[in-house]
Amino acid sequence: MSFNSRPPHLASRTVPKLLRAKLDWRLLFLLPLPALWALLGHLGLLDRLENQFLDLRFRLRGEIEAPVKLMYVDVDTRALQALGERPWNREKFGLAAQALIERGGARAVGFDFVFSALSQSSDVVDQTKVAAGNLAFARVIRKYPNILLAVQYTEGQTVTQDDKTVRKIPLLRLGMTDRTKNDVPEMPQYPLVGPTWGRVGLIDFDTEYGGDQVPRWVPMFAHTVNPTLYHLSLQLVLQSLGLDEQAVRIFADRIDVVRRDERLALSIPLREGQLVEVNWFSRWGNLALSPRVSLADVLGHQRMLASADAAERAAAEEYFAAFRGALVLVGPTDSLLQDLAPTPLDSTPVPKVGVHGNMIKTILSGKFLHRPPAWFVWFGTLGLTVIVTGLAMAGGKRGLILTLTAAVILAAYVGLCFQFFREGHVVLPMAAPLGAALSTSFIGVVWQLIREEKQKSRIKGMFSTYLAPQLVDKMVNSGEDPRLGGHEEEITAYFSDIQNFSAFSEQLPPAQLVELMNEYLTACTDIVQEQGGTLDKYIGDAVVVMFGAPVALPDHALRACIATQLVQRRLGELREKWKSEGGKWPEIVWRMQSRIGLNSGVATIGNMGSRTRFNYTMMGDNVNLAARMESAAKQWGVYTMVADATRIAAEKQGDRVVFRPLGKLQVVGRQQAVPVHEIVGLRESLSAAAAECVEIFGQGLASYYARDWDAALAAFRRSATLEPNQPGVTPGVKTNPSLEYIRIVERYRVAPPAADWDGRYVMTDK
Repeated sequence: MSFNSRPPHLASRTVPKLLRAKLDWRLLFLLPLPALWALLGHLGLLDRLENQFLDLRFRLRGEIEAPVKLMYVDVDTRALQALGERPWNREKFGLAAQALIERGGARAVGFDFVFSALSQSSDVVDQTKVAAGNLAFARVIRKYPNILLAVQYTEGQTVTQDDKTVRKIPLLRLGMTDRTKNDVPEMPQYPLVGPTWGRVGLIDFDTEYGGDQVPRWVPMFAHTVNPTLYHLSLQLVLQSLGLDEQAVRIFADRIDVVRRDERLALSIPLREGQLVEVNWFSRWGNLALSPRVSLADVLGHQRMLASADAAERAAAEEYFAAFRGALVLVGPTDSLLQDLAPTPLDSTPVPKVGVHGNMIKTILSGKFLHRPPAWFVWFGTLGLTVIVTGLAMAGGKRGLILTLTAAVILAAYVGLCFQFFREGHVVLPMAAPLGAALSTSFIGVVWQLIREEKQKSRIKGMFSTYLAPQLVDKMVNSGEDPRLGGHEEEITAYFSDIQNFSAFSEQLPPAQLVELMNEYLTACTDIVQEQGGTLDKYIGDAVVVMFGAPVALPDHALRACIATQLVQRRLGELREKWKSEGGKWPEIVWRMQSRIGLNSGVATIGNMGSRTRFNYTMMGDNVNLAARMESAAKQWGVYTMVADATRIAAEKQGDRVVFRPLGKLQVVGRQQAVPVHEIVGLRESLSAAAAECVEIFGQGLASYYARDWDAALAAFRRSATLEPNQPGVTPGVKTNPSLEYIRIVERYRVAPPAADWDGRYVMTDK
């Protein structure tokens, strides 16, 4: 079936032009669909999908180099061992930073740590040691102004048990423009930073603006009651250029960094007046593009600088020489520190300090991500949709060529998006244009297939009364004629029958019997089909169904079990309805009961019969056993009996169905005994009495297998009082499993079974 074919009377040149014009005008009704996609894109409701397209572009573009020497110092597992138990001695951080600057010649060192007092508890920490460590670190910071410490807002979480402050980062897009009302971030502990010494940088991200867990957007500054705070990445860029905060000029759409002679050093485009989108240059694990060392190694080589061994001192000097001219980021990388997030190039979470590194590369390389203005979403979505849908619905002799052209245009737009990103770092929208073009053209093509669907409906009308609807659909779609043959399939067979149906035939006139059966069979069929079953056939009052064919169902056993209980529930409702209709129905109708049998296993499924008349059905030993379950249910006084294979398969899907073991049954025609079970009900509607009955009955059955007839008899007499179906109380009920086992046990007490008896009960009739 081709999506491009059109009904012959529409493709013909004899069709009046007016008729074609009317068909074209119908396309106007499709315009709200691309407009809706464009609106969703404009409102940011497609951001998650758009981010997935963006990440795909990053991965296809691959990793790129940046004209920046940037190195990471990891606080990893080895570093944590070197630092010792918390609270860490901050003097060690000072020693590492001093060595990196003095001996390594690093341009600047930025710490992705907030060295605040909130991370320590005065109850357990030796404040003398803390003060000494802080003072030692502070001396290094005062000596080297190119050491940057982190400050951070802690929105959405409590800082410590003592400090209940929730600090919100002042985002301009949220209208937080009054610096006197904005919160102050968590700051480094005095004396690390003071009124005249110590530089700090923000390490926050605007995660809500990105729409997912990837930290995509970075606020370059935050206005507070104190002087404006700049992001750590921007502070390190300033150090790389030999400048300070005085060089920053903030505008509505950009940040300019000027040199001391007021010449422009670089310009940073802003979104929402404050945010910059990160351009990801490399994976975290790419040591060639993102060199990393452990803080443990830095501290180790720092100690070697004072070694009496000349060789060790030389090795240390060579080690630190690798940092010459570099910007250094010291950050937490061990997973225990929980500072991880995924990136477009890293599907698994990696240290967030990498975000600052990529932000530095973005600023210094000038490779900012650019997004077109908001109107482009509307223009691109509507324009692409009109072109693609118009070509897809053109039809006629060139319909196939035009449809292929529409597909090529879609592919070309995708290619354009990737090329613009690769060459110019431009992020063109993809979610709204592609979603609108595909959905609208699909609906348009469906219009072209209306006549073909009418043809299919005619075929379905001819065969649906004989074959399963799924099989008819398969036949129509494949174009193949039905033929004899079958194949093996794992299914659950379902057989149901009305108790004492011959009595109904005697008491009801034919017309009324047909009315009753139609109502009953309709209810049964609707339920089994809603659960995924395929109607095989009706045999008088009997209903034969297969679950798992022709459409495969992994949970066919569970579906069949649930269907039995829904059918029994519906039959109870019908009994009440028939009784409420007064004298229309005799008492036997009010007491109607249906028995159902199930079995699961491999059966032969297919078209079986003669070459001119056949039926899509099932056959095999497992199917026969399902039929025996339905007939055997009468012997035990139950209304739903299943073989053990069905119970096992259903319980693999959960415990919603409650089973009661009824023992080992040897049906007529089989030599092996089969464990059989009653479906007592669905767990959500099972009464406490029924649950207790199942438990006590199980105890009696265990005693029965052990030949402890007295214990078994006592248990079955107790469970008999709790049986859900009681003779003389429940409509149509004459016995139940407890009563049946009482009779069996009483008989065995007088005449015990043979010594090799294995607990089976042998049926003597079908």
